[in-house]
Amino acid sequence: MSSQLSVLSCQEKLQLPPDEFKALLFDCDGTIADSMPLHYVAWKRALGEHGCEFPEDIFYAWGGMPAAEIIATLGRQQGIAMPIADVEHRKEALYYEMLPDLRAVPEVLAEIDRNCALGAGRLPMAVVSGSTRDSVTRSLVALGLLDRFATLVCAGDYTKSKPDPEPFLTAAARLGVDPKDCLVFEDTEMGIQAATRAGMASVKVLQPWERKLATSA
Repeated sequence: MSSQLSVLSCQEKLQLPPDEFKALLFDCDGTIADSMPLHYVAWKRALGEHGCEFPEDIFYAWGGMPAAEIIATLGRQQGIAMPIADVEHRKEALYYEMLPDLRAVPEVLAEIDRNCALGAGRLPMAVVSGSTRDSVTRSLVALGLLDRFATLVCAGDYTKSKPDPEPFLTAAARLGVDPKDCLVFEDTEMGIQAATRAGMASVKVLQPWERKLATSA
């Protein structure tokens, strides 16, 4: 396998590195699930109830950060004392109300389907997310994809979140695959950084605002 890591952009079809891999690791929100716009609506409503602002550019920049970290950081920055667990649960409840509107990211879904069609030759797949296990599970169930993945690595399964490599290294260990043999699919810079630090190649999936720029160019 080439030692050079590949970070690629998602166009109409994902362009994968030419190397051979032994496992595929996927972020969930914004990568498998086109859920980021729904999450942002939920965040705005939950935080707004406490007078807390969450600019959209910061929301996307912090993709992959656990919800409790987001609430605590925004509270410190804006001088607002918020009940972290209550806000987190409120945000999740608002997101769950919108799950009937959830869709998969087509380019990523195509890659998942392509791998599953290989039958006995398929590569093991894992989801590596900063969201709670309940949130990830509900999103994957809504998309009919939960049974495609050998393991889910979610908030609470690691001590250091992305951009630290621990979440991806945890997934590789669970699958019994060397990190250098894993290919990561991610939509955030923090996720790409985490993959690179884990010694893994990665494919960059466009975020909703990036897709709009790409289609209007």
